[in-house]
Amino acid sequence: MFIRTALVRLITFGFASAISLYPLVLIGHTTRLSRRLVVHERIHLQQQAELLVIPFYVLYGLEYLVRLLHYRNRYRAYRNISFEREAYAHERTPVYLQRRPFWAWRRYL
Repeated sequence: MFIRTALVRLITFGFASAISLYPLVLIGHTTRLSRRLVVHERIHLQQQAELLVIPFYVLYGLEYLVRLLHYRNRYRAYRNISFEREAYAHERTPVYLQRRPFWAWRRYL
């Protein structure tokens, strides 16, 4: 379920226009709901379901911190998180989730 809210910028520290919080996807009021965005966020929902939600957020946060120490740049750290790399790599492929292997995000570590 996609919900429009101004909280997206607050939750993501002004960084993202949408965020998946299983089982919801929050999108900013001015964000255009495109097929690409839907696929990207659905990939995140699948990742969260595979990891039983809470471990996803723990791994996501830890990996972000490790990448931030490595790159010393918030944007580069975010873009190199394995979960984001998978989502960005396949957001233009609407059928990706139908053939996606279990824990496919591990390939992007």
